[in-house]
Amino acid sequence: MDNKILYLECTSGISGDMTVAALLDLGADRHVLLSALESLPLDGYRIEIKDVFKSGIRACDFHVILDAAHENHDHDMEYLRGTHPSHTHEGDSAPVPEHSHSAHHHDARNLNDIIGIIRAGKLTESAKALAIRIFEILAKAEASVHGREIQEVHFHEVGAVDSIIDIAAAAVCLDNLAPDKVIVSPLTEGNGLVRCQHGLIPIPVPAVAAIAVNEKIVLKSSDIEGELVTPTGAAIAAAISSGDTLPGEFRIQKMGFGAGKRDYASSGILRAMLIEPLSHDVHDTILTLETNIDDCSGEALSYTLQQLMDAGALDAFCIPIYMKKNRPAYLLKVICSPADREKLESIIFRNTTTIGIRVQELARTKLERKILAVETPWGMADVKCCTHGNQTYYYPESDSVCKLASSLGIGFPEMYNMIQAYARSRNI
Repeated sequence: MDNKILYLECTSGISGDMTVAALLDLGADRHVLLSALESLPLDGYRIEIKDVFKSGIRACDFHVILDAAHENHDHDMEYLRGTHPSHTHEGDSAPVPEHSHSAHHHDARNLNDIIGIIRAGKLTESAKALAIRIFEILAKAEASVHGREIQEVHFHEVGAVDSIIDIAAAAVCLDNLAPDKVIVSPLTEGNGLVRCQHGLIPIPVPAVAAIAVNEKIVLKSSDIEGELVTPTGAAIAAAISSGDTLPGEFRIQKMGFGAGKRDYASSGILRAMLIEPLSHDVHDTILTLETNIDDCSGEALSYTLQQLMDAGALDAFCIPIYMKKNRPAYLLKVICSPADREKLESIIFRNTTTIGIRVQELARTKLERKILAVETPWGMADVKCCTHGNQTYYYPESDSVCKLASSLGIGFPEMYNMIQAYARSRNI
């Protein structure tokens, strides 16, 4: 049951340092964080954590301050606005914001190098796994942008010291807060152009756009000129998000504010909240895909249904119908999440004779559920536990019922009732 939900409200975008600052302000242990960062085999930097005011709101600022040998100007506002002397161009009518990931004189690292740094630190295993997952998302995005294999990608910018610290710090703070679930709002992005080593590129920058494609994160456009979502921020959001829909009713337990370094026409704050759902019903959106088929064999339909279920359909089934000229036919219906639509449509087109699929979006309410392995007097059984209000319902899984019924030589209904009654009596 998700009693502790972390919600990140990204109405001003998201970056690595904003995320760390918001989680610290929310209550992540500062001493645990600093101890973990000190254990990483990195030097050339120091950490500054302080309160600042953004849009009249007190917020936490997490600042990685690099020495001259490692400085990549990520937080230098003049540099970002394109007014730094080494980045002005004759003939420019106005300064163009400089993308924070331009080439500079610091070490290039590949994914294995960074994984080695993270694994060498004294972080918890779950924090290490999350930090590595974030870098894997970045590597996949960079590889797709530059047309290379993941291990061929060198993180000239993301591999800089401050970005490694930002990502490791975000993983440590999230692990320390230990929410049951993380919900991330759509990532509000700006518009316009930024300058990188190859010239002007549009916002969202290619790496952010690639992460959005690969990880199915949701971007929300705005009229704000500038880059609100950084590749690091997008990768963190993609790695930690387990949903994007808030409970219908909830109580805010605590709030934290993380300050961004850039001054745009927005608050420049990432708000993090720990919330407690008051209703344990889950509301989400699903799709129904359906098509009428009157010229496809039963074998092909059977195979299609199995392929759909194996590919992640929530359900797939056929209903006998009569079509024009009273021809016997089948209505193929598939229930799925929006993210799986394209994949499942492809299976239907590839394996049946249909030439069109109808799509309907539906709101759904589902009970909070989990499947537990229960040690009963008759053997192990998987039991689905569903909660609605203060009531819990127990539904033994069919495979477990069949196995135990067969071993005891009793009927399915009797075995089902025995397992259900045992689970209910133990209030698991």
